[in-house]
Amino acid sequence: MKSNRNRGVLSEINVIPFVDVMLVLLVIFMVTAPLLQQGIDVNLPKAKGRDLPSEERITLVIKKEGTIYMNENLVSITEMRYKLEAISKLNPNVFLKADRGVPYGFVVEVIGEIKDAGIDRLGIVTEPKISLR
Repeated sequence: MKSNRNRGVLSEINVIPFVDVMLVLLVIFMVTAPLLQQGIDVNLPKAKGRDLPSEERITLVIKKEGTIYMNENLVSITEMRYKLEAISKLNPNVFLKADRGVPYGFVVEVIGEIKDAGIDRLGIVTEPKISLR
């Protein structure tokens, strides 16, 4: 009978292990969050305009070296045209990101190939221009 009297109900919750786990998870997420950014790094020109809605679309990226990426896959200009011709019946939204250092003539050549592939809706992506007024 004595052993039953000395036993009490443990009503406290030890939160120290919970806090330790949460701090470790916080550090892990803080370290990995910048690595989750997807895309191809290009130096976009700045221009006025509004933000684009986030929807399913085809993104073409022209890097400074003249390489073309279609939804993050390296393609040649002829491959790009064939792929765009194949999906042009779906009337997709195509967005073009060209590095600021790409020659204007090459960008116009790519735009011509996009139009020849039957794509009617082409958007050109820029960075927002910041005015300090």
